[in-house]
Amino acid sequence: MLTPPEMGGPYRIKGTKYPRMRRSRRRRRVLALLGAVLAVAVVGWGTLQLVDAFTGGGEEEKAVQAGTPGDCGPRDTGAKSGEGKGRESGPGGKPAELPSPGHVKVNVLNATARTGLAQKTADELEKRGFKIGKVDNAPAAYDKKVRGEGVLLGAPGTVDGELKVLGTQLARAEPKAVERKGAVVDLIIGDEFRGLTEPAEAKAALKALATPAKTKPGACD
Repeated sequence: MLTPPEMGGPYRIKGTKYPRMRRSRRRRRVLALLGAVLAVAVVGWGTLQLVDAFTGGGEEEKAVQAGTPGDCGPRDTGAKSGEGKGRESGPGGKPAELPSPGHVKVNVLNATARTGLAQKTADELEKRGFKIGKVDNAPAAYDKKVRGEGVLLGAPGTVDGELKVLGTQLARAEPKAVERKGAVVDLIIGDEFRGLTEPAEAKAALKALATPAKTKPGACD
């Protein structure tokens, strides 16, 4: 089909070639630039994700890991569950002092078949400064049923106080909290009892209890 003579201009068909509509170079450059920017952004975002995955990134996680100095981890004071309650603190938040043997009253009870054992043990404890309460046979719940060296019984509040002090005199005896009130504790003598701890050893154990352990700088509380 030939172009009428009256139709001239740039779109006039000449020979076998036909005119083509081409995008401007400026528009192509803009599109290419936008594509490059988008590609760089995607690559950068992916790189950050990989870095976080391998380094444990995240401010919240870092804050938890920080915890306390010395890499001790986050603290759990046990406030919700009531755990970790020991002897009440003294003035200024310092741990309360342990009672001396003279402030510990002990009932000495014999759960073995050997006679006179309770009185002999009570006399020795009295020489070492303890107050002596009841001296008798063990109640039916323990009589002839304590296979070890002995059992130390006391109210929950005596576990970190009176029972610890009494435990220095009978190192292998089992301390046990029972539901009762007061600070009087029981020493129930078992089948393997062969006497109290040697006086020198017991004295050293008492001294160790009275000396608080020193915390190294940067160590956990």
